[in-house]
Amino acid sequence: MEAPKTKSDLLAKLEELGISAATIDHEAVFTVEQALPLVASMDGIFAKNLFLNDKKKNLYLYCAPHFIDTKLNELAKQVGVSGGFRFASEERLTEALGLKQGSVSVFGLINDPGQKVKLVLDRKFWEEESAGGSSEAEAEGGDAAQGGGEKCLLFHPLVNTATTGISIKGLKAFLNFTGHKPIIV
Repeated sequence: MEAPKTKSDLLAKLEELGISAATIDHEAVFTVEQALPLVASMDGIFAKNLFLNDKKKNLYLYCAPHFIDTKLNELAKQVGVSGGFRFASEERLTEALGLKQGSVSVFGLINDPGQKVKLVLDRKFWEEESAGGSSEAEAEGGDAAQGGGEKCLLFHPLVNTATTGISIKGLKAFLNFTGHKPIIV
């Protein structure tokens, strides 16, 4: 495997792909609870990201709004994984996505050119809002009005010392670039 991409590499690639992104730097965080106060100035939905494996050691990255209550057994059923999900080791995380604990995000897929990691996305991170629509995220105060009412999604850009916001359209363009086809739950 070639050297993992860096935050600078990722942000340059987003720009090259024409994906509008806003990034803020902050102190290192390891949990959603630690991150939320630091990203309060950013309009958007902060992502909860879980790096998982099944009993056959297949790898999965699950991304959902931070306020979604996730039960791994239920998630495994939705995805069609028998035997359930387990948290994958940091060693496997580093090997597969070039990341460390605390910096897991969809952007890690830039380091998975062979698509060995399956992406599982919550529906709220895939479906673009209709004009004038309201959502649970808006009720949570987490929806962004970013040009045309696009929802803004907040992910760590390969490090846990920054957060980057992109639109759902931007996320789709990024995944088109990486070749990852998400499983929507």
